[in-house]
Amino acid sequence: MPKITKPQHTPETLIELFNQTFIGSYNTALICCEEEPIYRPADEEHPHHHIIFAHGFFASALHEISHWCVAGKKRRLLEDFGYWYQPDGRTVEQQAEFEKVEIKPQAFEWIFSKSAGFKFHFSADNLSGDCGASDSFKQAVYQQVKHYIKNGLPTRAQMWSDALIKKYREGLPLSIEEFSLEETS
Repeated sequence: MPKITKPQHTPETLIELFNQTFIGSYNTALICCEEEPIYRPADEEHPHHHIIFAHGFFASALHEISHWCVAGKKRRLLEDFGYWYQPDGRTVEQQAEFEKVEIKPQAFEWIFSKSAGFKFHFSADNLSGDCGASDSFKQAVYQQVKHYIKNGLPTRAQMWSDALIKKYREGLPLSIEEFSLEETS
């Protein structure tokens, strides 16, 4: 496994890196900070689409970028990609539905975390509910990561992973051996 140095993971560095990578190519900027993360498409007042992450948390930024990487062209023209959000306190059934749509975003987030030498944590996003991230969800995310590492990432996700690798672990490409469910516990 490659040796990765412990770089500073500041929101300012992440914002600068994202904006250098995507403002010109996708008219999208990373913005900090609001109480809740949100995606806002460009409008008459704002020339760029905005990915806004919460509280200046590095992990929040990676997670919101992951959702942006999943969203197709039409979805990127809608606030929060046109998705309805079920707030904290979901039932077991609602949590299962949440997990179905979170597999790809959390696979991207795990890859981006590794690309930046940053620790990844699964997110159940259900702090007041009785259920955390299920073992089947974790396994599904892990399988999705393995698929992406073997077959390649979509364009925006690859661009972002490459930018993070260049900044945080130059010359050390990702390998599937770096990913394990035990490390995320």
